[in-house]
Amino acid sequence: MVSSVLSAAALLAAAVQEAAAAAPPPTVSPADTAWMLVSTALVLLMTPGVAFFYGGLVRAKNALNTMMMCMAAFGVCGVIWAVVGYSLAFGTGGNYLGDFSFALLNNVGLDAKGTIPHVLFMAYQASFAVVTATLIAGAIVDRMRFGPYLAFIGLWTVFVYAPIAHWVWGGGWLSKLGVLDFAGGTVVHINAGVAATVAAIVVGRRKDFGRQAMLPHNVPFALLGAALLYFGWFGFNGGSALASNASASQAFAATMLAPMATLVVWMLLDYFRNKHATAVGAATAIVVGLVVITPAAGFVSPQSALFMGALGAIPSYYAIVWRSRTRLDDSLDVLAGHGVGGMTGALLTGVFADAAWGGTNGLLHGNPGQLLKQATGVAATIVYSAIASFVLLKAIAMVSALAADARAQGRGMDISQHGEEAYTNGEGALLVLETVEAQPAARPAKVATAGGVA
Repeated sequence: MVSSVLSAAALLAAAVQEAAAAAPPPTVSPADTAWMLVSTALVLLMTPGVAFFYGGLVRAKNALNTMMMCMAAFGVCGVIWAVVGYSLAFGTGGNYLGDFSFALLNNVGLDAKGTIPHVLFMAYQASFAVVTATLIAGAIVDRMRFGPYLAFIGLWTVFVYAPIAHWVWGGGWLSKLGVLDFAGGTVVHINAGVAATVAAIVVGRRKDFGRQAMLPHNVPFALLGAALLYFGWFGFNGGSALASNASASQAFAATMLAPMATLVVWMLLDYFRNKHATAVGAATAIVVGLVVITPAAGFVSPQSALFMGALGAIPSYYAIVWRSRTRLDDSLDVLAGHGVGGMTGALLTGVFADAAWGGTNGLLHGNPGQLLKQATGVAATIVYSAIASFVLLKAIAMVSALAADARAQGRGMDISQHGEEAYTNGEGALLVLETVEAQPAARPAKVATAGGVA
């Protein structure tokens, strides 16, 4: 009897070993690769989308600087991601940080990462790192100097973005806890929103804040930026399935529907409060709806996406109303749009998540514990991002002034930081000399008279 059991066990073990040996290695799927190539390009388009969105909302004299703060992230954050950021985020490492196994893109080749080439997975994640850094700019436009800003987003990518990405997506402690974040509610939006708020406080208020109306100079630009973001977000959320599959389709539909509901509610709030549905409000609503659905896109039904979009409008709308009554100079309301929107989306994920649509069940489907897990992820992201961002800004301030002086802000950040302008009238302000005394004395024009030239 004993020998029969041992024999059966030996046969079973041999069968298991044979099956494991026969299991094919991960292979690259052409269909999945094609979708992820498109998704990566779509997410890259979001960075100029942010540039147009932010650029249209500032005064004309700061439009070019604002757009450059976004576009420069391609270089600074993209290179840093390739050198060390990707490795710290997605290297094996431990619960809180990756390792250096992928530093300088070593060991990142054409081998399969899931069903796509490893190098494509790295590129897709790079597009996330770049666009996340650009979101911070909205809180400190009109006054932060360009050099210190670039230093900050570069260091922030290494010391803040990469660790939190590892916590959630790289096998870190929040992932093991069971926190749901399909495409970046914590990693991208809460993280950037909190960092932007800290930056607005540390850098200080604008020269004219509270004394002069700072109106958008080009609302159509803001609408164009919102449209580009909406388009690119299909790669942001749909691509986070990392395959051309049902999950991608689900995320695509949720990403389409949620901002539609947010827009309707936002216009109603605008109308009942101000008797107008504004274009700036519409552009903002679309972005907020996209933010809210991001952590849940692959975990909720289309019906839930509509509910989340509608509910998500309310906290962000009134956060903007509240901020306008304070002394917090968050120039373009990054806290309300991305911070509060991200928190709302992350928590609502714990309410509406449905195992039938991927992931696990949330509060409405009999699992209230998921909401607590989501709250833990939100709190951890807020605390770490706030402290680390504050330390980085203070360290940079020890070396270089963060804010431009009052004179530079008065002339405009385009001229003071870049030596050029987004718009010119006549000869352009660049030809105006620094001081009146340095200008050549005006000479009277020669006038022809009967006796000659006078």
